[in-house]
Amino acid sequence: MKKTQLSIYLDPETFKTIEAFAQRRGQPKSLVAEAAIAAFLSPDDSDRREAAIAKRLDRIARLLERLERNDGVTLETVALFIRFWLTSTPALPEHSTPAARAKGAERYDRFVEALGRRLASGSTVLKEVSIDMQASEKPE
Repeated sequence: MKKTQLSIYLDPETFKTIEAFAQRRGQPKSLVAEAAIAAFLSPDDSDRREAAIAKRLDRIARLLERLERNDGVTLETVALFIRFWLTSTPALPEHSTPAARAKGAERYDRFVEALGRRLASGSTVLKEVSIDMQASEKPE
């Protein structure tokens, strides 16, 4: 098939890019430019691009849904703990406050250590809740 000649003006950077690509591939610049123009004008290419974008957006949407669910579980857990703690912990007499603060600091340090070990092991409450929920949803 006979090809038609087209004279175009390119930005120097675009020309350098085409020239470098052609040299790496061992192809003439005109063939590289023709392939680039064909890819740009191809309706299939835009469909593939759109499908790839849709796939990525779906993956991001699922990730955001999972993050939202985990955030809800975390918030509900903290709120439930605070409510439980506030309703079950009596107020301390004035003379016990320094000892209680010292004991609280000690408990907090143990809590942070336990949290660090748990996070390092990869085990999380959210995973346990998820596993428990899946087990309870299965018919017996």
